[in-house]
Amino acid sequence: MTSVEENTDHTADSGPGGYAAARLRLLQEEPQSGPSRRSALAGLTDDWLTALFRTAVRETGVRGAALVAVGGYGRAELSPRSDLDLVLLHDGKAEPRALAALADRLWYPVWDLGLALDHSVRTPAEARKTAAEDLKVHLGLLDARAVAGDAGLLAGLRTSVLADWRNQAAKRLPELHSLCRERAERSGELRFLLEPDLKEARGGLRDATALRAVAASWLADAPREGLAEARRRLLDARDALHLVTGRATDRLALQEQDQVAAQLGLLDADALLREVYEAARVVAYAGDVTWREVGRVLRARSTRPRLRGLLGGRGAPAGERAPLAEGVVESDGEAVLALAARPDRDPVLALRLGAAAAQAGLPVSLHALRRLAAQSRPLPVPWPAEAREQLLTLLGAGEPTVAVWEAMEAEGLVTRLLPDWERVRCRPQRNPVHTWTVDRHLVETAVRASVLTRRVGRPDLLLMAALLHDIGKGWPGDHSVAGETIARDVAVRVGFDAQDAAVLGTLVRHHLLLIDTATRRDLDDPATVGAVAEAVGSAGTLEVLHALTEADALATGPAAWSAWRASLVADLVARVAAVLQGAAPAAAEPEIPTTEQERLAVEALRTREPVLALHAREEEDAVGAELVVAVPDQPGVLPAAAGVLALHRLTVRAAELRSLELPDRLGEVLVLRWRVAAEYGALPEAARLRTDLVRALDGTLDVPARLAEREAAYPRRRGVVPPPPRVAVVPAVSSVATVLEVRAPDAVGLLHRIGRALEAGGVRVRSAHVSTLGANAVDTLYVTTPEGKPLEPAPAAALAESVQAALG
Repeated sequence: MTSVEENTDHTADSGPGGYAAARLRLLQEEPQSGPSRRSALAGLTDDWLTALFRTAVRETGVRGAALVAVGGYGRAELSPRSDLDLVLLHDGKAEPRALAALADRLWYPVWDLGLALDHSVRTPAEARKTAAEDLKVHLGLLDARAVAGDAGLLAGLRTSVLADWRNQAAKRLPELHSLCRERAERSGELRFLLEPDLKEARGGLRDATALRAVAASWLADAPREGLAEARRRLLDARDALHLVTGRATDRLALQEQDQVAAQLGLLDADALLREVYEAARVVAYAGDVTWREVGRVLRARSTRPRLRGLLGGRGAPAGERAPLAEGVVESDGEAVLALAARPDRDPVLALRLGAAAAQAGLPVSLHALRRLAAQSRPLPVPWPAEAREQLLTLLGAGEPTVAVWEAMEAEGLVTRLLPDWERVRCRPQRNPVHTWTVDRHLVETAVRASVLTRRVGRPDLLLMAALLHDIGKGWPGDHSVAGETIARDVAVRVGFDAQDAAVLGTLVRHHLLLIDTATRRDLDDPATVGAVAEAVGSAGTLEVLHALTEADALATGPAAWSAWRASLVADLVARVAAVLQGAAPAAAEPEIPTTEQERLAVEALRTREPVLALHAREEEDAVGAELVVAVPDQPGVLPAAAGVLALHRLTVRAAELRSLELPDRLGEVLVLRWRVAAEYGALPEAARLRTDLVRALDGTLDVPARLAEREAAYPRRRGVVPPPPRVAVVPAVSSVATVLEVRAPDAVGLLHRIGRALEAGGVRVRSAHVSTLGANAVDTLYVTTPEGKPLEPAPAAALAESVQAALG
C-alpha cells in the first residue's frame, strides 16, 4: 500500500486542543498572511487530520482507505473560516460498520472544534460515478489532494476524473458556463456592488475556479496575465473578512469594510473596494475571453465533421476575413487586425479597431489588443481629426461600446489614450443610487447619450461630455469644478478647438445644474431661471446640457430619472431657453390651478377642511401614486400632512407645496402635490388619509407621539452610521424668499420634523421641493416672513440652526 509520507511536525500528535491553539497562533501572526498563511493553515490541518486518521485506522482496523481534500482545501487555500471539504476514499473491502466507525472518528473531532465540514465516503468508482452525475462534485475532484492513507487510491481516481473531464468537455463546459451565468444573475457583478459577495458574484472566486477547470479540459485557457494576482487579492480580502467578523462569510458588508481595509494595511474602505473591483475586473474579463474561446472551439468541432463530409474528406477552407475598416477585419466572430496592419506605423489603429468592432457589434480579439498594446505608437497631441472621429464613433455605437471599451481598458489602451482615466478606473461610488463604478458610469452615460444624438446640433460634444462629466471624481474637492479643468485639457488633447473646449468645460462644470435646479428650486422665481441662463450661456449649450442631464440620470440608476423628473427638467429648459432668446425672466405670477386643483380648492374653502385626491401612477417608470391635498391656509399644514403620510407608511419621493389664490374666491388655499409609494402592501384609502389629516390639524391626533411609537417598535437596522443632517441657507438663488436646503438620511417622519421646526420658527413656507434618492433626502424650502418677505441674514441663519437641531 502506498501511503502519504509521514510529517514529523509535532502538531500532528497534539490532539484537538493542540491543533486549536496552533491554529489560533497562526491566524494571529500578522507578518504571516496571504498565500503563505493559507498554505500554512492547510499544512497544519493536514498534520492534525493525518494524526486523527492514523489513530482511527489503528482503532478500527480498516485498510485500503485514504483521506482526500477537495475544493479549496485540496488547493491548500484555507481561509480562517473555510469549510473542510473531505472525501474518505476506500477500496470497498472494509466492513460497513468498521468503515462507519472510521468516518465517525474523523468527522466528530472536526465538528467538536466548530469547523464547518463537507464530507462523503466513497469508493473511487462511486466518486467517479457521482462526478459524472454532479458537475459540482466533478469540479471539486479536479483539485483533489491526498491528506493521509493510501495515496494510490486517489492517483487512480484523479487520472480517471481528469480523463472524463477532458473527454466530456463538449458537454461539461457548456454546463459550467450556464452555472456561472446563473450565479452572476443571482449574485450580481462583483466590481459594481457596494456589498459584494467575494465568492459568488461575477468576477469572484468561483469564477476564478471555473477558469482553472476550463484550463484542465485542455480545450481553452484563460489569459494568464494578472489573473493569479487578482485571485490572490480576492482570497486575501476574504481572509481579512473572516478574521474581522469571526464568521465564514463571503459578503463584504459596509460596516466591516474599514476594519477589513485596516487588516490588509489599506488606507480606507474605498481603497479596499477599488482593489477588490480591480481584481474582479481581471477575473471577469478573463472569463469573457475564455468562454468566447470555448464557444469558438466547440463550434469548430461541431462544424468540422460536416465539412469533411461535404468536401470528401479534404480539410476545411481557411476562415473568411471580412473587411471592417482600414487595417481591421472580422474573423471567426471577432474584430481582428488585418494581415497587412502595421500598429507601429498607424497610431489611430487602436481607436479604429475599437470603433469598427463596436459598430459591428463584435468582440475585440485579445491577440489584436495585446499586439496593439505592445507595438502601437502614441498619438500626437493634439490628435489628428481621424482619431477624434474614431473615438466619437466608438462612443456613439450604443450598447456594444461597453464590452469594447472594457476590453481596451483591460489591456491598458484607454489610459494610454486618456491618462486622466486612471484616476476613475474602478473607483467606487458609495451613493446607493449609483449602479456603477465611476468609470463604468461614464461609459454607460455615453451609451445613453448615443440614443439622444439626433436631438442635438452637436452630437460630438454630447458624447464627449458624457464620457468626461464625472472625470473629476478622481480628484479631491467638488468633482464638477475639478472636472471642468480636466475636460478642457482633454478636449484640447483630442483635437477640439478652443471654443468647443470651453463648451465642454461648461457642460462638465454644470452637468448637475438642470436636475438640481428643477427638483430643488422654485421655477416660478425669476432668479432661478436667470441664474441657470447665466451659467449655461447659450441655447446650443443648453440643448446639449439637457440631453446630457437625461443620459447621466438614466446611467445612474432607476431612482435617478422618471417621467416626473423629466417633466420638471423640460419645464426648466423651456424657461431658460426663452431667456437665452432674449426674453426677460418672467416675474412670479399666481399659480394657475389645474381643473382638479381648482375643484379641490373650492371644496376646501367651502368645507373649511382638507380635501384630497389619490391617483395611482400610470407612467411606465412610475412608482406609487400622486396625492393632491387642498387645505385652507392655516398654520401647521406641512408638518401635519407629512406626519400623516408617515403614519400610513407612505414614503415621499417628491413633493411640492403651493399657495393658490383662486379668481373670484375669498381666501387662500394651500395645495400640496406628493409623489408617494407604500413601504409595503397596498396604498391606504383616501378617506382614511383625510380623516387623519383633519385630526392632525385640529390636534386630536398626536402625530409626534405616534411616530415616536412607530420608531421605537421598528428600530433602524445596524449598518454604516450616516453623516449627520446638514441645514444651510442657500444665498442668491431667490429674490422673493429665503431658501433652506436640508440634506439628511431619509427617515420616518423627516419632513414632519422639518415642518414642525419651521412652524416653531414663525416663518411661512412658500414652497417645498422634496427629492429622495436612495437613503438620502435633499429637501429645499422657500420660506418668508408672515408678511411674505425674505428673511434677513441673521434670522435666516438662526432658523437653519434650529431646523438642524430639530433633526439632530
